[in-house]
Amino acid sequence: MSNIPAELKYIASHEWLRLEEDGTITVGITDHAQDLLGDVVFVELPDVGDILAVDDEISVVESVKAASDVYAPISGEVVAINEALEDDPEIINSDPYGEGWFFKIKPDNIADYEALMTAEEYENEL
Repeated sequence: MSNIPAELKYIASHEWLRLEEDGTITVGITDHAQDLLGDVVFVELPDVGDILAVDDEISVVESVKAASDVYAPISGEVVAINEALEDDPEIINSDPYGEGWFFKIKPDNIADYEALMTAEEYENEL
């Protein structure tokens, strides 16, 4: 079974979210997703300042096996991106919940975050 940290929230398309102390939300793909993709070779990230709506296609991850879209899990504004992924995308494979994060978003409504799947619910989806 994949590594599924209990403190995070999840969506069915295999993105994870972590609420930070400053109220922003960090987003990445799950261990399960990176395992399915295989060795990640390229990541296209959104731009800082992008305004996102739920389910917008906001990023692309390419691996030796496939390309996969990443969707906005909540609405809000992108306030930071993980520029390290541009030069070293394989960080996603080695540390999907840490250094392999994709972007940070300032949510329009924090209640949207609270309504997302828990680790247990996500594990049941798998």
